[in-house]
Amino acid sequence: MIEREEVRVLDINSEFLGVPTEVLMENAGWALAQEITSRFGSGLRIAILCGKGNNGGDGFVAARALTKSNRVRVFLALPSSEISTPEARINFEKVEELHKVYAGEDLTGYDVLVDALLGVGSRGEPKGAFADIVRNINTSGRPVVSADVPSGLGSALAVRPMLTVTFHDRKAGMEEGSCGEIVVADVGIPADAEKYVGPGDLVHYTVPLPDAHKGQNGRLLVIGGGPYTGAPALAGMAAYRIGTDLVFVACPDSISSVVASYSPNLIVEGLDGARLGPEHTDRLIKLTERVDAVLLGPGLGDDPSTLEGIRSFVSACDKPMVLDADALKAVSGHLDVLNGKTGVLTPHHRELELLVGHKITQDMESRMNSAKKLAAETGWTVLLKGRVDIITDGRAAKMNRTGNPGMSVGGTGDVLAGITAGLLSKNITPFNASRISAFLNGSAGDLAFEKNSYGLVATDLLERIPQVLRRSLSRI
Repeated sequence: MIEREEVRVLDINSEFLGVPTEVLMENAGWALAQEITSRFGSGLRIAILCGKGNNGGDGFVAARALTKSNRVRVFLALPSSEISTPEARINFEKVEELHKVYAGEDLTGYDVLVDALLGVGSRGEPKGAFADIVRNINTSGRPVVSADVPSGLGSALAVRPMLTVTFHDRKAGMEEGSCGEIVVADVGIPADAEKYVGPGDLVHYTVPLPDAHKGQNGRLLVIGGGPYTGAPALAGMAAYRIGTDLVFVACPDSISSVVASYSPNLIVEGLDGARLGPEHTDRLIKLTERVDAVLLGPGLGDDPSTLEGIRSFVSACDKPMVLDADALKAVSGHLDVLNGKTGVLTPHHRELELLVGHKITQDMESRMNSAKKLAAETGWTVLLKGRVDIITDGRAAKMNRTGNPGMSVGGTGDVLAGITAGLLSKNITPFNASRISAFLNGSAGDLAFEKNSYGLVATDLLERIPQVLRRSLSRI
């Protein structure tokens, strides 16, 4: 069973893998038609009631298939000028001579009614013309077959079919009481579209509103630096590159001017001394009052007082967090500090072993099981870095295979952590932020590799994150 919002993810990822939406629609429509023929036979009068989106497109394909041996009428809920997707438009034009806009016609004279009005993207009760058609379908007394999901599913006004032909997998909320008999039809979605992250996962990216103002699209606090200066700066700039509005970097006074010199975009907050320690907790918690999320770890080092300061901060912080690098070492053996908190852990293999307290073999099954177990026990999402990244919240899991060996260079993990934390600051859930960030980071690295080969450096990724973001969002 899949969540309804994941259907769009699968459609886009399928296209990314070479199976376009028009092929999925063709397969869905024929599967629907074949199920109707096998149940009811041929020589029927069939009314197919279609909406303006891809659910209607499935109905148009089914109409074309069914018209070979039946008398088919296509009813549109709205004028054909309202058809909203190119795939639906193409298939409408192939059955245009069969259509009319529904105007309250009697449906009782048809042998079968096909509900292709509203798909998984619809929320709430049907309105306007859609509501009138749903009521007429339900009072017709005729056998009803719904395409993918009954229109209005989950609301007080929904189609009540005898049969629902759903595509690829059951959708969340589907049960026989509201859907009738449920048949799952394979429409050709590649297994990898569900298994691996892709541009479709950016369905969960929060696009700024036209009238958005400064700070409304994410405010992030990066806590890092001490022994190292580049790591917090890379992370902060990566957060900016995925659309975070404001990035504050809290680092020791001894390096604050160096960190600030990397970019005027970074808002640097100095901390007394040369290293983070527990004495900084109160000041840092005060800084969190002005941000939406926190990244903790880049460049902090592993001095015992720093590790103690990390644990002190995590225990007191109530904002979503990303723990990276030395912050992971700090909580290893002290996972209780994560209780009641939320966020993302970004370990590589050795750091995962420290977190779980035992050796883990390098095979995918062991890595997956260990990551899932850690996520389930802590309530945090785990983004396990590797040749193939694993993203899991303990229940769902996806993998990422973007990226290349050139990304073994120092700093690419800081970029990944910054992207992830920046997405958290935009009020994206930890699991969704992690799946998006893994894809963006690896894809940016692949673009950098095309130009720089094994000579790429972490700053090369910063220049390419917006390219990947723009390309991916153009598919949504």
